[in-house]
Amino acid sequence: MNVDETDLPGFGVRKDFMTQSGRRLGVVTHRDGETELIISAWDDPDTCQASIPLSREEATTLGNLLGGRAIVMQLTEEHRDVPGISTRQFVVAADSPYRDQPMGKAQIRTRTSVSIVAIMREGEVLASPAPDVVLRSGDLIVAVGTQEGLDQAAQILRNG
Repeated sequence: MNVDETDLPGFGVRKDFMTQSGRRLGVVTHRDGETELIISAWDDPDTCQASIPLSREEATTLGNLLGGRAIVMQLTEEHRDVPGISTRQFVVAADSPYRDQPMGKAQIRTRTSVSIVAIMREGEVLASPAPDVVLRSGDLIVAVGTQEGLDQAAQILRNG
């Protein structure tokens, strides 16, 4: 996929690409750190048809959701022939009792037999995270286990 990067002097940087459906989709990162999700005219990238301002947390969550989907799809395919095993993703909410805490404090593996196989954070993958990795609001956790265990893990991350 070809990503066009355009310097916007005094403003920031625009990165966009053409989707299969013929839409131009991109992100503008402002010099002050603000982020916008944009949709431009297919024939003129300078004509913005829609702009959605995103907070840092929203941009991180969107990046994690989009990137996490590929990991979950791969793991789901790999576990397809293993009966009773599923892959699920959870977002660490701002009000989670484990936000800003080491992942091991939740004791998810001990309490549910669920394995956390990756954390998506700000578009980066933390594969096989150690128990001392601190969970942040907006982190996308990718976990593998039974349906019952995954349900329990979701409850733990929400309520403690």
